[in-house]
Amino acid sequence: MGVKNRSGNYVRFFAYLTVIVLINLAGMTAFFRVDLTRSKIYSISEVSQKVVSTLSEPLTINVFFTKNLPAPHNNTERYLHDLLQEYAAYANRYFNYRFYDVSTEEGDISPEAKENQALARNYGIHPVQIQVIEKDEVKFQKAYMGLVLIHGDLIERIPTITSTDGLEYQLTTAIQKLNNKISALLRLPEKIQVKLFLSSSLKFVAPYMRLNDLPEFPAKLEKIVDALNSKNYGKLQFEYLDPAKDESLEAEAKKYNLLHLEWPALSDGKIQAGQGTIGLVMAYRDRVLEIPLIHVFRIPLIGRHYELVDMNRMEEIINGGVESLIDINEDLGYLASHGTPKLSGISPVEPMGRQGQETLSNFKTLVSQIYAIKEVNLKDDSLPASINCLVVAGPTEKFTDYDLFQIDQFLMRGKSLALFLDTYQEVTPPKQESFRFNQGPSFVPLNTGLEKMLEHDGIRIKRSYVMDENCYQQNVPAQFGGGERAIYFAPIIKNQFINSRVGFMRNIKGLIAMKISALALDKERIKKNGLHALRLFSSSEKSWEMKGRINLNPMFIRPPPSADEQSSLPLAYILEGEFPSYFAGKPIPEKKSENGDSEKKAPGKPNKGKAGVDLSKIESAGEFLSKGKPGRIFLMASSEMLKDNMLDEQGRTPNAMFIMNVLDFLNDREDMAIMRSKEQRFNPLRDTQGGTKTFVKSFNIAGLPAVIVLFGLLVWFRRHTRKKQIQMMFQK
Repeated sequence: MGVKNRSGNYVRFFAYLTVIVLINLAGMTAFFRVDLTRSKIYSISEVSQKVVSTLSEPLTINVFFTKNLPAPHNNTERYLHDLLQEYAAYANRYFNYRFYDVSTEEGDISPEAKENQALARNYGIHPVQIQVIEKDEVKFQKAYMGLVLIHGDLIERIPTITSTDGLEYQLTTAIQKLNNKISALLRLPEKIQVKLFLSSSLKFVAPYMRLNDLPEFPAKLEKIVDALNSKNYGKLQFEYLDPAKDESLEAEAKKYNLLHLEWPALSDGKIQAGQGTIGLVMAYRDRVLEIPLIHVFRIPLIGRHYELVDMNRMEEIINGGVESLIDINEDLGYLASHGTPKLSGISPVEPMGRQGQETLSNFKTLVSQIYAIKEVNLKDDSLPASINCLVVAGPTEKFTDYDLFQIDQFLMRGKSLALFLDTYQEVTPPKQESFRFNQGPSFVPLNTGLEKMLEHDGIRIKRSYVMDENCYQQNVPAQFGGGERAIYFAPIIKNQFINSRVGFMRNIKGLIAMKISALALDKERIKKNGLHALRLFSSSEKSWEMKGRINLNPMFIRPPPSADEQSSLPLAYILEGEFPSYFAGKPIPEKKSENGDSEKKAPGKPNKGKAGVDLSKIESAGEFLSKGKPGRIFLMASSEMLKDNMLDEQGRTPNAMFIMNVLDFLNDREDMAIMRSKEQRFNPLRDTQGGTKTFVKSFNIAGLPAVIVLFGLLVWFRRHTRKKQIQMMFQK
């Protein structure tokens, strides 16, 4: 009997062991992970999964990290291990990584570690000095904490990793940068279509429009595309379409809103009445990019003027179109005219005592990590078709109607605008007057012309500055009394006033603004226009407006005496939808000529082209959109948010993350925005009222002991009752 029991135990033991082994084997191939953190800190984002799962060439990550480092650096190494394992779990066969041993043991270094250190230095990874506390002594130690990414012949390095903050974002953006245009083109299953719509009928009227190069344009463009094709792995397909020979092409051209010209018989019948279409369309699957080839200007005193695109720029234009269609090195437009701050360099001195504009060097550094910044001068050039978003920061000069028309039509094409507009311009008096009369800067109201376009869309900038009791506190030097001084015009935006329902705002827990104005919505107009407004953040309920004469000297600013004069004010909005054109039902504005004096003609006489052809009789269509494709406008009435004192160069502060998240959202990259801010560690506690604080304090001091005493009495009473019940049972 005992033998049978022992044999049965052995059978069960081996059966259980077999099941455990099989479960572990199955777990090696079919496993899953659960990240229970609110922001999913310990699992990579969907965009990271997509990046590593679509690699088309081998990518190797070599990590050089000294082992057994003290806290917090040992946690960083552990997190990096886990993060790379997470990448590998979703990656294809082209992804691999390796940790190199660069550690020393008791002052001696092994030949392998010495060789690995030399390899790290060759890659540009050098040791950094960290602080170590051992046996109540502070020591300094050199440690390697970096990695290098190798993708084909390209190398990208992260030389120093001292924190886990934003590490996934750094890695994913670096991998995306390496998995660049070459890899993207190699994996394209279809070709990028480059279609030239050019009616042959235009060749007859072109010389009279001073477009002498138009007849040779198709051959020259085909030659440019062929040259680009050899650099783009044969992924471009050129097609010349003549709508004059195929009527079905006219409908297709109209769908793309290409320029269409019609003219009556001209030059005493030498030119017969006709019509024609011209434009370039680049398409890949469901993505389409329309590129105008003829720009129509209306110049005062001169009339209508036609200008063919510069053939020397066509290679750049097509290259930009390719990158835009396949989301590689996406362009970001920045308005570099109308008095906006320079991105870098020395800003010119402003006339009439106006304060010189500061440069936005930190903003440029942050944006350049993801986007290729294209500076746009509206006074000289038109807005490029390759950019999907235009940043307008603090313009101080008035926009002409033609400038506004270009911005309006840019928005109508389904693009986005990021507007950081100022309500006032700060004017500083000369130094002598400032010292003599103790005079501070004055604030002149600004009216650039963009305001009337925004009011047409249903949003208005209030002519005031927002003050807030929840604001930045400035430390006062001891010689001036010490303590802290409230800077009311620098509101601190707390968590409860940030709209976390918007995806890219979910992990932004706090912001700080500066010299910002409140916004107001015209809800009826927004509804009529079919738009949707998203409030991003507001000031606290202890804020108010400074109107009329502006004085931002902190010593003279006091909160209103009554709390009824304070309320929460909206400070940033995003408008979405199909915007109606501001110029719908209005004549198309004329472009002012810089050298108009030399081209002036007698008033009342029509503009004559070559051989005296009246160009005003040529009617054009397709150059104006009265109703736009779905687009977006971001508006915040302060350009201070983009200045160097508000943004850090590393992009780790909430302000920097907010700005980058907004730009990503406007460029349809919300997944990147969510990934960037998911590791935001700034999590301030909500403010509590004085009564709540007193209650919590009293409860901790007296309430908890009372609860414990009551619990003890309850246990004693229960035991006493049970004891009496048992006694009564035995007495029976």
